[in-house]
Amino acid sequence: MERVTLRIPKQQIEEVEQLVDSGEFPNRSEAIRSAVREMINEQQTDGPSEQSGKRTWAKV
Repeated sequence: MERVTLRIPKQQIEEVEQLVDSGEFPNRSEAIRSAVREMINEQQTDGPSEQSGKRTWAKV
């Protein structure tokens, strides 16, 4: 595995911490990995966003 450093708004990291504290994820890293997997799976499964009506992910 590779290490990635990212900046996340405080409110979002607090929400991730709540998921960890509730036992839904063992730690922050696993919660974030799960979110990335979900995003990738959604992109691969649904095809082009204009045709499927899927969620549009932010682009910077």
